[in-house]
Amino acid sequence: MTGPAPLVATGAMLTALDYVFFRLHPLERSSLNTFAMSLSIAAIAVVILMSVSMFRTGQARLSRLLLDPRPAPDARIRELTESRAAVVDARAAELRRIERDLHDGAQAKLIAIRMHLGLARGCRDPGELLRVMDEARQVAGEALTDLRDLVRGIHPPVLSDRGLAGAIEASALLCPVPVTLDLDLRERLQPPVESAVYFAAAEALTNVTKHSGASRAWVRLRHRAGVLSLTVGDDGHGGARRDAGTGLRGIENRLSAFDGSLTVSSPPCGPTELIMELPCA
Repeated sequence: MTGPAPLVATGAMLTALDYVFFRLHPLERSSLNTFAMSLSIAAIAVVILMSVSMFRTGQARLSRLLLDPRPAPDARIRELTESRAAVVDARAAELRRIERDLHDGAQAKLIAIRMHLGLARGCRDPGELLRVMDEARQVAGEALTDLRDLVRGIHPPVLSDRGLAGAIEASALLCPVPVTLDLDLRERLQPPVESAVYFAAAEALTNVTKHSGASRAWVRLRHRAGVLSLTVGDDGHGGARRDAGTGLRGIENRLSAFDGSLTVSSPPCGPTELIMELPCA
């Protein structure tokens, strides 16, 4: 029921009840008393019926609220879909990079070694033979370095040997900017999680070296209450933004595969802090 009718009916019932309980003189017989008594009885019956109906409706809504599964919000579904798409794109880009590095790096150098060995086979001059063999040896060393770098880019051996904290420590030693470490990780995590966090930390330290102009940096690692938290900061000029390059987006895409998050705090004139969090049992 909508409109003024329910209000008028409610007002009439309340007026009748007020008359019956506070103004009625039971010993006096009049048409007004009879009408008020009849209307009050009807009002009480209507209130009782409405109360039963409202109670049933409230009980049904409470049962649905407690028993029915809550549907996932559309925004969360879109966020997960976008994060999975970003992970697939990042994986495809990583495979293309590996293919390009193999083709342009190790494969090209192996071909060069084969050519040098062919030239050495036809050499009659001992001095020329030694020169060609030295060149082949040098190219072989470069090819080996390329393959090691490629393997390290896929999964660093130090990550398997020393765990996440040890791998981050090794990465910090290679950073030209002095890095202060505060690593508190008491147990090994799942290998995919360790790999994602390691590469995120390495990418963050690379950004510090290339873009921050910092004189020092710091890395904090914690694992508390099922959440892995990694903070990489520097005292550089600040101004880091997600839309300013691919570095921060790449870190965010890595973390999104594990339902992780990236918070960027980088006001002008610094300091800059990247706070990465991953749910991790």
